[in-house]
Amino acid sequence: MAAHGKANALIFHTTVSKFSNLVTDLDTIAAIGFDGIELGADKLEAYLASGYGADDLKALLEDVYVPGMGFLTDIERQGRQASEMYARADALFELATLSGAQGVQVLTGPVDVRSVVEWTQTGRTDRYAGVLGLPHARQIAVTAKNLARLADMAAERGLVLYLEALSWAPVSGIDKSIQLIDAAGRDNVKIVIDYWHCHTSGVTPDDIAKLDARIIHGVHVCDSLPFPGGIPDEQVLRDVPTGEGVIDLQQWTDAVKATGYRGWWSCELFCRKQQQQNAATVAAQLKRLLARLVA
Repeated sequence: MAAHGKANALIFHTTVSKFSNLVTDLDTIAAIGFDGIELGADKLEAYLASGYGADDLKALLEDVYVPGMGFLTDIERQGRQASEMYARADALFELATLSGAQGVQVLTGPVDVRSVVEWTQTGRTDRYAGVLGLPHARQIAVTAKNLARLADMAAERGLVLYLEALSWAPVSGIDKSIQLIDAAGRDNVKIVIDYWHCHTSGVTPDDIAKLDARIIHGVHVCDSLPFPGGIPDEQVLRDVPTGEGVIDLQQWTDAVKATGYRGWWSCELFCRKQQQQNAATVAAQLKRLLARLVA
């Protein structure tokens, strides 16, 4: 049986320890006192690929609170690419079930920002383009149809889908996320509030404070370098220690709390220097930051 979390749970995100394995991550969260972990499918698959079995994985995570697991990309895919997406979704949902995760993160696309840059500059791209170039209503309709089917697949396993609309994608920001969820019409689809994606898609703390807390599955507490506008490049703008960038983390956290949300807060990290440091040391710093913000 999956472990349950407490109110305002402080969650370790596996991006903090990008280059360590699952067992090391679990040792880290136990030693530091995190309330749980937001898993990445890559580490789960590496664990199983090494020769451990499904029962080993279930036993390893039996007493660990796992509110979510990432992630399925480009959920608007069509045709043969859609078939590949649904197959990947099925594999992810099975992993989530084995690990006791409550939900699986899903992303709008294209996940490759270069597609958006090229499309914006020339009106075409040889990369995956998703719904680029379609009218807004069609973008929502196409994506929502897929999201509804994915939600039905997830519901068969008792899972929630938590949507992250990438800030460089055509379907981005909170308003479009809610439009997408409404169009999909499934109760097990919620959103994750990611401070960076909100900041770089024009969402404000005031926008967040007006949300119904019931639509929020989780929160990614993260930072940004200065964003001058245009198409945000995640690899560049997120390469900063959380708390040392331009996002007012306390303001955003207070905005989420103003909704009445009392769920989990995850310390997603993209700072390359910190990912090359001692992961336990960085994790301890992030836990102290989360505790101060959420208190």
